[in-house]
Amino acid sequence: MDDLGLQIKEKADLAVIQFQERAGGKLNYSPESLSIIEEMLAEASEFYNELPSDQVESLSQLMGSYILYVGYKEHGGNFYWSDEKNQPVLVVGEPDYKIAIMTFFKVKGRLAGDGADNIPFFYDGFSKRVNSAVKGTSALYM
Repeated sequence: MDDLGLQIKEKADLAVIQFQERAGGKLNYSPESLSIIEEMLAEASEFYNELPSDQVESLSQLMGSYILYVGYKEHGGNFYWSDEKNQPVLVVGEPDYKIAIMTFFKVKGRLAGDGADNIPFFYDGFSKRVNSAVKGTSALYM
């Protein structure tokens, strides 16, 4: 794993350390654990307007990295940095196809209270697309 991948893993591990007690020990990097992430973000959204911007950024990075690492553990792939979006992206299937996922914006949206930014639903769409991809497919989930 390259430096960016190690940074994502470190942030994901930090999310587990910080939130495992609240999660009842269920943060295990499985797709099923994303329902706990969804619950925690929904709870935190009630206080969104009171959170300082640096705390919103930190939560977005921690939870976003956790989601990216779930994707990496399930599907493999490579991490890249998007200068345009200022966040990491996981790309799966190269060179035959490219299914990519960015998570920081989705986490911020859910944290801001947007129920349409449901994390398990979002991840499930990405995962299904990876599992059904054919040569030449290209898609970005964000």
